[in-house]
Amino acid sequence: MKTKESVSPYPTQKKVYTYKDYLALPDDRKQYQILEGELVMTPAPFVSHQRISRRLFLQLNQFVERNKLGEVFYSPFDIVLSNTNVLQPDILFLSNEHKKLLTEKNLRGAPDLVVEIISPSTAYYDLFDKKEIYQKFGVKEYWLVDPKKEWIEIYTLEEGSYQLHQRARKTGTVQSKLLNGFRVELIELFKKA
Repeated sequence: MKTKESVSPYPTQKKVYTYKDYLALPDDRKQYQILEGELVMTPAPFVSHQRISRRLFLQLNQFVERNKLGEVFYSPFDIVLSNTNVLQPDILFLSNEHKKLLTEKNLRGAPDLVVEIISPSTAYYDLFDKKEIYQKFGVKEYWLVDPKKEWIEIYTLEEGSYQLHQRARKTGTVQSKLLNGFRVELIELFKKA
C-alpha cells in the first residue's frame, strides 16, 4: 500500500547566521566561521597543516617585523567582513595602513593578505567560497597552500578580480607581489619534520 508523503506547500529556508548568532554560540571548543550566512564548523587541522602554518607564519612575521610593514596573525582570529561573513584564515597580514580596522576582539574589515592551508574537510570552502568572499571584500593577495599535493597558488586582486600571480609545486620558490622581497622555498615549507 502506498502512502502519500506530506509535503509542505512552503519552501523551507535555511537559517542565515549573523555575527550576533556567532557570538552567541556555546563554547564547545569547536572553531566556527560564517560564509555568506552559512555556519561552518572547522575540524582541528592535521599535523602537516600545523607544521606548514607555523613555518609560514614565522617566516612572514619575521619579514613583516624586520621591514616594519604591519602585523601578522594566525588562527583562531576573527575577521568580520560583514554581518554574514566572519572568517578565521590560517594566517593574515595587516598593513600599517589598515591597522585602524583592528579591535581588541577582531579585525573589522579586509586584511591585506590571507593564507589558507587546505585540509580535506575545508578544501571546497578554501578553493571556492572563501576565495570568492575574500575577492568580494578586497583582500589584495590570497595564498592557497596544499600540504598533501605540496603546491602553492598566489592570487592578486586586480580590478576587483583575482588573477593567478604564481603557482609552484614541490620545488621552487614563490614570491609575494604585495610584499616585495617576501619569498618562500617550497622544499623548506613542505619538509616532513
